[in-house]
Amino acid sequence: MELARGLVAIGAGLAIMTGMMTGAGQGYAAGKAVEAVARNPEAETKIRSMLILGGAIAETCAIYGMLIAFLLMFVFN
Repeated sequence: MELARGLVAIGAGLAIMTGMMTGAGQGYAAGKAVEAVARNPEAETKIRSMLILGGAIAETCAIYGMLIAFLLMFVFN
């Protein structure tokens, strides 16, 4: 029983790591978007819309990771 509880804790920790990795990825994407706008200011609206779409998809991944962590901590514990 203790092994199962430990494995659930490890799984929840790994699921929470999706939030950290999402933040790093969004920061990198924002930096590249700023760089792209600096190189081509005429395409700012296209770059902004793609950045917002990518950020929304990344946030969805982070929310799913948080949901899985909560399920592991509260349902399977």
